[in-house]
Amino acid sequence: MSKGFYISRSLGLVGVALGAAAMATIMALSMVYHQEKSRGGGGPGTTPPPPSSSSSPSSPPGPQEPWQRYRLPGSLVPLSYNITLWPRLEPDQQGLFIFSGHSAVVFLCLQNTDLILIHSNKLNFTIFQGHWAQLSAPDGAPTPHIQRSWWEEATQYLVLQLRDPLLAGRKYVLQTEFRGELADDLEGLYRSQYTEDGVHKVLAASQMQATYARKVFPCFDEPVMKAVFNVTLIHEPGTVALSNSQEREFVVIVMDGLSVRKTTFDPTERMSTYLLAFLVCSFSFIQQDAGVTIRIWARRDALWAGQGHYALNVTGRILEFYQQYYNTSYPLSKSDQVALPDFHAGAMENWGLVTYRETALLFDPAHSSTSSRQRIATVIAHELAHMWFGNLVTMKWWNDLWLNEGFASYVEYLGADHAERSWDIKQHMVLYEVQRVFQVDALSSSHPLSHSEEQVQRPEQINQMFNSISYSKGAAVLRMLSEFLTEPVFAKGLSSYLRRFAFSNTECRDLWEHLQQAVDDTPSMQLPRPVHDIMDRWILQMGFPLVSINTSSGRISQQHFLLDPGAVVDRPSPFNYTWMVPVQWMKNGVEQQPLWLLEETDVYPSMRTSGQDWVLVNSNVSGYFRVNYDLDNWERLLTLLQTDHQAVPVINRAQILDDAFNLARAGVVGSTLALRTTLYLRHETHFVPWEAALNNLRYYTLMLERSEVQGALQAYLRQQIQPLFHHFQVLTSNWTQVPAGHNDQYNQVNALDVACRVGVARCRSLTSRWFRLWMENPEQNPIHPNLRRTVYCSAIATGGQDEWDFAWKMFQNVTVATEAASLRSALACTKEPWLLNRKWGLHVVTCCFLWTRYLQWTLDRTRIRKQDVASSIQAVARNVVGAPLAWSFIRANWEHMVQTYGQGSFSFSKLITEITARFSTEFELQQLQQFKLANQHLGFGSSGLALDQALERTTANIRWMKENREKVLTWLSHCT
Repeated sequence: MSKGFYISRSLGLVGVALGAAAMATIMALSMVYHQEKSRGGGGPGTTPPPPSSSSSPSSPPGPQEPWQRYRLPGSLVPLSYNITLWPRLEPDQQGLFIFSGHSAVVFLCLQNTDLILIHSNKLNFTIFQGHWAQLSAPDGAPTPHIQRSWWEEATQYLVLQLRDPLLAGRKYVLQTEFRGELADDLEGLYRSQYTEDGVHKVLAASQMQATYARKVFPCFDEPVMKAVFNVTLIHEPGTVALSNSQEREFVVIVMDGLSVRKTTFDPTERMSTYLLAFLVCSFSFIQQDAGVTIRIWARRDALWAGQGHYALNVTGRILEFYQQYYNTSYPLSKSDQVALPDFHAGAMENWGLVTYRETALLFDPAHSSTSSRQRIATVIAHELAHMWFGNLVTMKWWNDLWLNEGFASYVEYLGADHAERSWDIKQHMVLYEVQRVFQVDALSSSHPLSHSEEQVQRPEQINQMFNSISYSKGAAVLRMLSEFLTEPVFAKGLSSYLRRFAFSNTECRDLWEHLQQAVDDTPSMQLPRPVHDIMDRWILQMGFPLVSINTSSGRISQQHFLLDPGAVVDRPSPFNYTWMVPVQWMKNGVEQQPLWLLEETDVYPSMRTSGQDWVLVNSNVSGYFRVNYDLDNWERLLTLLQTDHQAVPVINRAQILDDAFNLARAGVVGSTLALRTTLYLRHETHFVPWEAALNNLRYYTLMLERSEVQGALQAYLRQQIQPLFHHFQVLTSNWTQVPAGHNDQYNQVNALDVACRVGVARCRSLTSRWFRLWMENPEQNPIHPNLRRTVYCSAIATGGQDEWDFAWKMFQNVTVATEAASLRSALACTKEPWLLNRKWGLHVVTCCFLWTRYLQWTLDRTRIRKQDVASSIQAVARNVVGAPLAWSFIRANWEHMVQTYGQGSFSFSKLITEITARFSTEFELQQLQQFKLANQHLGFGSSGLALDQALERTTANIRWMKENREKVLTWLSHCT
C-alpha cells in the first residue's frame, strides 16, 4: 500500500495497482447506479413541492418560523388515526414499486393557532381544492379555510396556514391521500425480496424508528404524541396482512379493477408513531397460546424446516418472567414475531408485531450454533422487555433514549437467564455490555447518557443516540443501581413506575422518584443520598471514574478515566467529573461491608493490608468503574492468579484482566503488568476470563501485527493457548463431541479460533481437513455448527481460490440465515495476514483479487443484501491486508453510501469504528482528517460521533505505539 502500513514494498505496489483497478470498477458501478436511479425521478406521480419557506422571498427576517424548527410546537395533539395503506408487490409500468393510502387524524387543539404542522417526508399528495390536505371537524362544524400549504423539506413538515385560527378545546380532522415509493431502503414502508422454491417473492414490511413513520403517512411523529391507530391494509389475494393489533375482519373487494383483500385491525392501545408496524407477505406461522397468542412468522420453507420452534418456546417463558418481574400483565392480546429477509436493525420492538432479522429469530439445530441460540434468546428478551419499558411507558423525547434501550439491554439478561437456567448468562453482561462500552466511554469525545432536548433535534442527531452509550452504558448503570438497591427494591419501584405512567410518557426523574419511594418503603434500606442525587452524576455527565486503592494507607480516590491522558475534555460537567461510587469489595476472598466513595478522596482503614493479605475491589463487577491498586496489591493479586486462580471469583478474574490492560493503555500502569495478568491463563479453562483476555489482546494484535513484534506476540499466544486447545481435545474425545456446559461450548470455539490464528499446526491441519471433507461432499457438512465460522475462516485463510469459490457457492445456495452469515464473514479471511511481508507470490495476488471482487459485490444487491453490506465491509477490514482496501473502498464510495443508505444509517458508526480500529500512524491520522474534511459537504449523519472517536483513538494509538512497542517486544522475547 503506502506509508504507514508495515507490509513489504512489493505487496504495497501490487496492492496499489489492484486497489486502483478495483476503485475504477467500483466508481463505474457507482455511476451506473446513479444513472439508473435518476431515471426513476422523484417517485410515482411526483408533484413539485412549493418553494421552501426558508428560501421564500416572502419569509420575514428575524426569528425562525415554527416550520423551520425541528420540534412540533405542542399546540395540537393527536387523539386517533384512521390509516389505509395499499402496498403494491408488483412494479408499475415505470418499473417502480409503490404504495398508496389515505389517512385521517383526529387531533385536539390545546391553544388557538392558525398553523398546522404535521410530519411528512417523501410522499406525493392528492390535491384537495388546491391544497395538500383537507380540514374538517368530527361533529361537522365549520372549520377554518386553508390559505396556503406546502412541504418544508429541511424539517420534514407538511405545513398548512389557515385564514382563521383553530380554537383551543376543539377537535379537528385532517385528511390526506398520498402515494410513495415502496423502496428497498429498509426505512418506513419498504419492500423485501427472497426466493422460495424457485419463485421470486416480494413482501412489504415497515421500520418506523426513529423518524420514518412520516415516510408512510402524515403524522405527529414524536414519541410524546401518542394516539390510537385504526389500521386497514389492502393486499393481494394469497398474501396475509399484519399490524400491531388483532385482525378484526377481512373482505374481498375490487379496487382499480383488481380483486384485492381488505384487512381491518382492532384499534391499538395508545402508542407512539415509531412503534406502528405493517406487514404484507406470503409467510406462514406457528402458534402457541399461553394466555397470550404467540405466533412466529417466517418464510414457509424455514418454518417447515423447524427453524421457528425455539423462538416460539422461549417467547412464552420470557413473557411469563416479565409479567412476574414487572408485576404487570402483558398489555396486549397477541405477540406476533416476524423474521424478515431484509431488516436493517437486529430487531424492532413494534408493539404486538416485533420484527427481526432472520438470524435473530430462526434457529436450525442442524446448522445454527450455540451462540446463535443465545443471540435469539437475548434479542427476543430485549424486544419483549420493551413491551412494558418503552412501549407501555415511553420516554418523552429521544434525548432520554437510554431509558428505553439501556433498560431493555439490562433485563434481556434476566429474561434469557430465566428461559435458559443452565447458561449462567448474567456473567456475559460484564463482557458484552460493561467492558465493551468502557472502550467508548473512556474517550473525551464520549457523551452523557441523557442530553438536553435542545442537543437532540434533527433526525440524524436522533439516530446518533442509538449507540453503545445508550444501550450498554445504560444497561451497566441500571445494573449498578439494581445492585445497590437490591433487585427486589428495584423491581418494586419499576412496578410502581409502570402502573403510574401506563400509556403515557416520562423523563428519567420520574423513574428516580418511584425508585426512591420503594427505598423509603423499605426500612432496612439506607442510601447515603437520594436516588436522584446519586444517579444524576452517572447519566448527566459522560465517562466513569477510575477508583484507586492504596492498601497501605486505606486511601481511596477517584478521577475521570481517559484512555488518552493527554486528551482535552471540553465538555462541561455539572459535577466536575466526580461520582457517588458504590464500592463492593472483598479481602482474602471474604466479602466486606460495602462502602460509598462520595468525594474525590476518602480513607477507609478497613482496606489496609499486611503480609500476604489481598484486596479485590468491585466484586461481582457490580459498579461501573475501573480499579487500580498500589503495586504491592497488584503483585499479590498476580501471585494469587498464578498459584490459586480459583480463589478469585470468575467474573473478577475477567475484571482484573480488563482493568489492567486498559490502565496500561492509559499509561496508569505499565504494559508489562497487563501482559503478566495473562501468564496464569495456561491454567484457566473458564470462558469468561478467556474472553476478556482475548478481547484485550486483540488491541495488541491490531497495533502490532504490521510490525516486527507480531512474531513474538504470536509465539506467546501459541504458548498460552496450547493447554486450552489440549484441554478441549481431551474433553471432546479428539473433537468428536460437544462439551456439555454452555460456557465450555463457547470456550471450545475460542481455543480452536486462537490456536488456528496463531499457527498451531494441529489446529490448522484439523480445520483444513474438515473443510476439504465438506468440499468433497457438499451435501454432508461434517463440521459442528458451533465451530463452523472458525473452521471456515481458518480453512479459507490457509487455502486458496478453490476454498474461497466453494464457500461463495455454498453462500449463494444456503437457506439458513445463520449459516449464510458464517460463510459471508469467512469469505473475508482469505490469507494468513502478518506473514504476507515474507510470502510473496500468486497466493497474495489471488487474495487481493478476491477482496476487491468481494468489496465490489457489496454494491450488487443480487449478491450481498443491503442489510449485510456494512458487516461484509467490516469483515474485510478485520483482515490486516484487507483493511487498507476496505478503507480505500469507503473513501471512494462515501457519497454513494450516504445517498444509498441515508445519513441516519445505524451501521455507519460501526463501519467507521471497525475500519479505523488499527490506525496507529501519523499518516493514517492525516488520512482520517482528510476524509473528514473532504466529506463535510456530504455529512456523516449518525457516524459523526464515531468519526470523532476514531480520530481520538488514533491519536491515543500513536502515543501507545511510541511508548510501548519496544517494551512489549522485550517482555514477549523473555516469555517464549
